[in-house]
Amino acid sequence: MNKKWAVKRITVNLALNEASKLEKYCEQTGRAATDVIRELIRALPVTTSE
Repeated sequence: MNKKWAVKRITVNLALNEASKLEKYCEQTGRAATDVIRELIRALPVTTSE
């Protein structure tokens, strides 16, 4: 299945220990860092203003 995304590219600066933790997690799970970060962003709680 070919997903079409409206893409907005961002750059994230990580401390060495944060980058290392992300890399290890990706190695252990076989997932790409982009997918892991996207999943974490989707899980963020968002409140709507009424």
